[in-house]
Amino acid sequence: MVDLAKITEPLSLNRFGPRSHGPLVLELDLTEGVVDESPGDPLSQLMNRRKQQYLEVLEGIRRGARDPGVAALIVRVDARHLGPGKVQELRDTIADFRATGKPAVAWADTFGEVGDGNLSYYLATAFSRIALSPTGLVGLSGLMSRATFYKGALDKLDVRFEGGARHEYKNAINPYTQTAYTDAHREAIGRIIESMNDQVVEAVATTRGLTTERVRELIDTAPILAREALEAGLVDRLAYRDEVYADLFAQVRGEEEKSPEPALQFVVRYHRRHTAPPKPKFVDDGDHIALISASGGITLGRSRRSPLGGAVMGSDTVCAAFRAARQDPRVKAVVFRVDSGGGSAIASDLIRRESQLTREAGKPVITTMGDIAGSGGYYVALGSDAIVAQPATITGSIGVLTGKPVLGALKERFGITSDSVRQGAHAAMFDSEEGFSTSEWERLNTLLDTIYEDFVGKVAAARGRTWDEIHAVAKGRIWTGADAEERGLVDELGGVATAVRLARDRVGAGALPVRSFPRTHPLDRLRQHESSEDLAAEPQTVLSAWGPLEHMAARLGLPAAGPLSMPGTWEIR
Repeated sequence: MVDLAKITEPLSLNRFGPRSHGPLVLELDLTEGVVDESPGDPLSQLMNRRKQQYLEVLEGIRRGARDPGVAALIVRVDARHLGPGKVQELRDTIADFRATGKPAVAWADTFGEVGDGNLSYYLATAFSRIALSPTGLVGLSGLMSRATFYKGALDKLDVRFEGGARHEYKNAINPYTQTAYTDAHREAIGRIIESMNDQVVEAVATTRGLTTERVRELIDTAPILAREALEAGLVDRLAYRDEVYADLFAQVRGEEEKSPEPALQFVVRYHRRHTAPPKPKFVDDGDHIALISASGGITLGRSRRSPLGGAVMGSDTVCAAFRAARQDPRVKAVVFRVDSGGGSAIASDLIRRESQLTREAGKPVITTMGDIAGSGGYYVALGSDAIVAQPATITGSIGVLTGKPVLGALKERFGITSDSVRQGAHAAMFDSEEGFSTSEWERLNTLLDTIYEDFVGKVAAARGRTWDEIHAVAKGRIWTGADAEERGLVDELGGVATAVRLARDRVGAGALPVRSFPRTHPLDRLRQHESSEDLAAEPQTVLSAWGPLEHMAARLGLPAAGPLSMPGTWEIR
């Protein structure tokens, strides 16, 4: 088992002096959601301090596991803001907390109102006790993924979509070219749902002392009423919040008559109280492992928040972080945390290159995947020494796509006309007025073939396989982390803790602390920047991965990040 007690920085847990109260009970409310990555600018960081950072939640629980002053953990479970990969990583962290002998209690008003409680209940099974409100439900109803197809509507509007993909499993354009699943599309999605559902069933059966056959029977009766859930052994008690807390406090309170009352503290608040603030770069902070986190669609330019919500992984920002880590003598290894459905092929390759250079400079790089790390999100991992994924991580999608809508007939229907003046046979290649010409199709197919062959070739080189071996598991197909490991696309199953263990093993320097990188200090932003190698001076360029198709791609709902994007949006219900 991974020694999670050694992952976070070895700061004194008693630097604020002895506690004047009773045993500490750590508390976590997941209904408030978590954010996955801290913003880079100071103002946003300050405003974000009120939000629960996902990594801080994990580190706070790990810290509490080894703190003798922490007696228990109680969590209000809700996984609506978490994907399957993060749920599995959190489950592993809870399991390690329980391994210390301390009680970990999960409670919920309901696991889904009338359904969609699969991930929430799956997370709850990691705890030593599960409590459910007497009027609650267990929405353990099985998993489903649905795709919506727009071709029929586009046909009625006289809109035609022209595009290409490599190969049959790269299906992000299928909603605009098909009216239902193709055989390849259905095969890939069906296997994803089957693999994830098997993982949930196995976990419920193991933790609740049931057979997998019995769990599948219960799933087919969902949503399950509270009393039915108690009788079936899915929960340990039906109770309201006050009763759940009172029971736990009674358990951890000392046996003496005048024992002090237990105290509650949120996990993130507890973690921040015991974490030193970042130091300016000119202050020696000791040897450590750098944790570089990157999430969102991959684009050229700087990482930022998308106007439509969510993060954007900018190649300039991530590449600068790798360069800084490579040049910092205190950084002995890098753990690269990726959560992305892909995007720009060029930006993905730039990040892969900097990761590879860091590894070749003698600093091990271990990539750990979050909920999704496919297409470009898999590409950026190819420069690392090893790849770690959760069993339910969506990864693979080694392929490429591009295309455009043809709107000429629609505009003509409404009397809209246009004219153009051009020089060059392919000047209007990506214009939406007319379809691709024969020569444009030739150029487009050459582009797709070249990108795909290069992508597969880089995967083959990184994984020590032949081109044909990788092509057999590529073709744009997505896999769960468990299936990807079986096919040689992933080295080991796990999360950040597993990646840290692998990095420490490769460094051979003992239990090096792990620090988010870069840890910019406000003073760093006041000093003059030396050059483009200075991490604080990263370029401000913001470019579109779709080039001239940016606005049209957005209107059609295509992945904003670019052609190395995974198909569809991923919400497992």
